Amino acid sequence: MSATADIQQLNRDLADKLVEEAKQYPSSPYAGKKVGIANGKVVVVSENWRDVARQLEKMEPDSARTFCIDISADYTTVQEIWEVS
Repeated sequence: MSATADIQQLNRDLADKLVEEAKQYPSSPYAGKKVGIANGKVVVVSENWRDVARQLEKMEPDSARTFCIDISADYTTVQEIWEVS
């Protein structure tokens, strides 16, 4: 595996852990937030995506080494988009 692939897996594993933590503990600081992860570490927690994107770009300019997740989203279901307005 390449170094970038290793980082991407590390980021995904951390994101999964944060989602599980928020499910178990609704008082988690990540519950209901958007989280930006870079190089296997949480670097930003915010209410909106704009803040997450700005901070991630400052912390890690290589987007392949970053990961964003909405902790409150249900990633176990399929969401269909029928129209973009």
